[in-house]
Amino acid sequence: MKTYLITGGAGFIGSNYIHYLMEKSQEEIQILNLDALTYCGRKENLNTYEGSADYHFIQGDIRNEELITSLFSEYPIDYVVHFAAHTHVDRSIKSPRIFADVNVSGTLNLLEAARNHWGDHYEGKRFLYISTDEVYGELEAEGQFTEATLVNPRNPYSASKAGADHMARAYFTTYGFPVLVTRCSNNYGPYQYQEKFIPNCLFHCLSGNPIPIYGDGQNIRNWLFVEDHLAAIDLVLKEGTLGEVYNIGAEEDYTNLEVVHKITAVLKEKYHLNIPPLAYVEDRKGHDRRYSMDSSKIQRELGWQQKISFDAGIKKTIDWYLNNKDFLKL
Repeated sequence: MKTYLITGGAGFIGSNYIHYLMEKSQEEIQILNLDALTYCGRKENLNTYEGSADYHFIQGDIRNEELITSLFSEYPIDYVVHFAAHTHVDRSIKSPRIFADVNVSGTLNLLEAARNHWGDHYEGKRFLYISTDEVYGELEAEGQFTEATLVNPRNPYSASKAGADHMARAYFTTYGFPVLVTRCSNNYGPYQYQEKFIPNCLFHCLSGNPIPIYGDGQNIRNWLFVEDHLAAIDLVLKEGTLGEVYNIGAEEDYTNLEVVHKITAVLKEKYHLNIPPLAYVEDRKGHDRRYSMDSSKIQRELGWQQKISFDAGIKKTIDWYLNNKDFLKL
């Protein structure tokens, strides 16, 4: 049996990953889901596994040294998959200190607990830090982020993720600790919290309120359906080279306006909704203009491929939210 400690497992990507493992794992597993249940964590995302001998929910903060130490003492943890983080850029601009505290100090606490418990016996042990493409900063009109791109964050959220990213990789270099890092592009899909771009757009469309668009709507992002990200995470965890970073991204990039138009087209054609107008609002501070990911390393070394196009993924996402309207708190 393999025991996973999954931090932030009640959040968007974390809860999807737990569903992925419980449904698709070919080996006997035990999952420890550690989540603080802040505003964007929902224990209900995983209600189906409550009472299962293979799934344990622990409400707690990754900064709680005593709690983290007790988990490593009580359970034979093989893998740490570290999703837990404060993630919303707007919130980081208003409250940068909490982002640094949770994202950097919390990550350090996990690394130390794992290192102290595992000692020098790392065989079969792995610590996967889930980073983000935002640590790279902003791209010019051409080119893509590669794993060799300079880390150059431009807002408090991405700076805090970069700090934790550096800390995790430093543990590999300094201690030989079994760290892996993934940096993924924008995810979308079921269970994503309402403040994020795509569910926020859906909320406004369904409530009839104008759809807010930062600036001119021409900021470019690389959008990956969460299921493709989960497959990449699991592949890196099991087969990735320790100490390495792996970019994970989709084949195509879209402006924010293009994403909105794709969403509204589905809502009009399939659900016959009347679409509210766009409302251009003041751009956020430090708003990076363009991201684009080069995923050739994970494709070449581990054989990962994107399977779900944006058009297919956005239809799946819209269907899920319209079947789970309570999630949007309409």
